Amino acid sequence: MKTYSLDEVTDKYIGKRGTPKREEFEQELKLELLGEAIKNARKERNLTQEELGKLVGVKKAQISKIENSVTNARFETILKVFRALNIKIKFNLESLNENTIDLV
Repeated sequence: MKTYSLDEVTDKYIGKRGTPKREEFEQELKLELLGEAIKNARKERNLTQEELGKLVGVKKAQISKIENSVTNARFETILKVFRALNIKIKFNLESLNENTIDLV
Protein backbone atom coordinates (compact mmCIF):
# COMPACT_ATOMS: atom_id res chain seq x y z
CA MET A 1 0.00 0.00 0.00
CA LYS A 2 1.41 3.36 -1.03
CA THR A 3 1.05 6.36 1.24
CA TYR A 4 0.59 9.92 0.00
CA SER A 5 1.50 13.23 1.58
CA LEU A 6 -1.15 15.83 2.30
CA ASP A 7 0.33 18.01 -0.46
CA GLU A 8 0.07 15.18 -2.98
CA VAL A 9 -3.57 14.52 -2.11
CA THR A 10 -4.41 18.23 -2.15
CA ASP A 11 -2.66 18.66 -5.51
CA LYS A 12 -4.67 15.79 -6.96
CA TYR A 13 -8.13 16.63 -5.60
CA ILE A 14 -8.03 20.42 -5.13
CA GLY A 15 -5.40 21.53 -7.63
CA LYS A 16 -1.75 22.49 -7.74
CA ARG A 17 -0.43 25.55 -5.88
CA GLY A 18 -1.12 28.75 -7.80
CA THR A 19 -4.34 27.54 -9.40
CA PRO A 20 -7.49 29.52 -8.55
CA LYS A 21 -9.20 26.52 -6.92
CA ARG A 22 -6.17 25.81 -4.71
CA GLU A 23 -5.79 29.47 -3.75
CA GLU A 24 -9.47 29.62 -2.73
CA PHE A 25 -9.12 26.38 -0.74
CA GLU A 26 -6.07 27.65 1.14
CA GLN A 27 -7.71 31.02 1.86
CA GLU A 28 -10.78 29.31 3.32
CA LEU A 29 -8.55 27.05 5.40
CA LYS A 30 -6.66 30.03 6.79
CA LEU A 31 -9.91 31.79 7.69
CA GLU A 32 -11.13 28.66 9.42
CA LEU A 33 -7.93 28.43 11.46
CA LEU A 34 -8.20 32.11 12.37
CA GLY A 35 -11.77 31.65 13.55
CA GLU A 36 -10.81 28.63 15.63
CA ALA A 37 -7.92 30.55 17.22
CA ILE A 38 -10.25 33.43 18.15
CA LYS A 39 -12.77 31.01 19.63
CA ASN A 40 -10.10 29.26 21.72
CA ALA A 41 -8.67 32.55 22.98
CA ARG A 42 -12.15 33.80 23.91
CA LYS A 43 -12.88 30.61 25.86
CA GLU A 44 -9.49 30.73 27.62
CA ARG A 45 -10.46 34.19 28.88
CA ASN A 46 -13.88 32.89 30.01
CA LEU A 47 -15.74 35.30 27.75
CA THR A 48 -19.02 34.62 26.01
CA GLN A 49 -19.52 35.67 22.41
CA GLU A 50 -21.83 38.38 23.67
CA GLU A 51 -19.22 39.72 26.11
CA LEU A 52 -16.53 39.75 23.42
CA GLY A 53 -18.95 41.44 21.04
CA LYS A 54 -19.53 44.22 23.57
CA LEU A 55 -15.77 44.72 23.99
CA VAL A 56 -15.35 44.94 20.22
CA GLY A 57 -18.50 46.94 19.50
CA VAL A 58 -20.33 44.30 17.46
CA LYS A 59 -23.23 41.94 18.10
CA LYS A 60 -22.85 38.37 19.35
CA ALA A 61 -23.89 37.10 15.91
CA GLN A 62 -20.86 38.79 14.30
CA ILE A 63 -18.48 37.07 16.76
CA SER A 64 -20.17 33.75 16.00
CA LYS A 65 -19.75 34.30 12.26
CA ILE A 66 -16.06 35.16 12.69
CA GLU A 67 -15.41 32.11 14.86
CA ASN A 68 -17.21 29.83 12.41
CA SER A 69 -15.67 31.44 9.31
CA VAL A 70 -19.12 32.20 7.93
CA THR A 71 -18.37 35.77 6.98
CA ASN A 72 -15.59 37.80 5.47
CA ALA A 73 -15.23 40.10 8.44
CA ARG A 74 -13.61 43.45 7.98
CA PHE A 75 -9.91 43.50 8.79
CA GLU A 76 -10.57 46.32 11.24
CA THR A 77 -13.05 44.13 13.15
CA ILE A 78 -10.58 41.26 13.35
CA LEU A 79 -7.94 43.64 14.74
CA LYS A 80 -10.44 44.86 17.35
CA VAL A 81 -11.14 41.26 18.36
CA PHE A 82 -7.43 40.61 18.84
CA ARG A 83 -7.04 43.78 20.88
CA ALA A 84 -10.04 42.87 23.06
CA LEU A 85 -8.55 39.43 23.67
CA ASN A 86 -5.14 41.01 24.40
CA ILE A 87 -3.48 38.98 21.66
CA LYS A 88 -0.26 40.09 20.01
CA ILE A 89 -0.60 39.99 16.24
CA LYS A 90 2.18 38.97 13.87
CA PHE A 91 1.59 38.89 10.12
CA ASN A 92 3.61 36.97 7.61
CA LEU A 93 3.11 38.30 4.11
CA GLU A 94 4.44 36.39 1.15
CA SER A 95 4.88 38.16 -2.14
CA LEU A 96 4.45 36.48 -5.50
CA ASN A 97 8.20 36.36 -6.00
CA GLU A 98 8.50 34.17 -2.87
CA ASN A 99 10.05 36.81 -0.61
CA THR A 100 8.61 36.83 2.90
CA ILE A 101 7.78 39.99 4.84
CA ASP A 102 7.10 39.75 8.59
CA LEU A 103 5.06 42.48 10.23
CA VAL A 104 4.92 42.57 14.00
